[in-house]
Amino acid sequence: MREQVITRDTVANPKSVYGDKKASTRHFITQRLTGAINIAFLLLLLFVVVRLAGQDRVDMVAVIGNGWIGLPLAALLVIVTLHMRNGMRDTLEDYFHGRTYRFYMMLNTLFCIAIAVAGVAAILKLVFWG
Repeated sequence: MREQVITRDTVANPKSVYGDKKASTRHFITQRLTGAINIAFLLLLLFVVVRLAGQDRVDMVAVIGNGWIGLPLAALLVIVTLHMRNGMRDTLEDYFHGRTYRFYMMLNTLFCIAIAVAGVAAILKLVFWG
């Protein structure tokens, strides 16, 4: 399958169509939505950091192990990794194309999944098993 070559003339022509419109719109909305949610969750994160300042491990486990703190913190971690994946996608799209782009995007996705799974598993362990 031959990939479409995008030149300066293609981009400069307002009538040219390239790329997937639906995917681009979904990416744009996802990036803005996860950014807004990150700002909203910033208050929770700030509360947790201030609450845990200077505490020992037992107090940290007690605070993060509380379901009202731990579960939203786990949701925040998933949303942050989605936002991180989309942000890195923008950078990768600028510098890589074709197979190289797909390879780096796969690595980016796997890295974000690994971070989300490890973080959420650790938080859920504290919430449900202390």
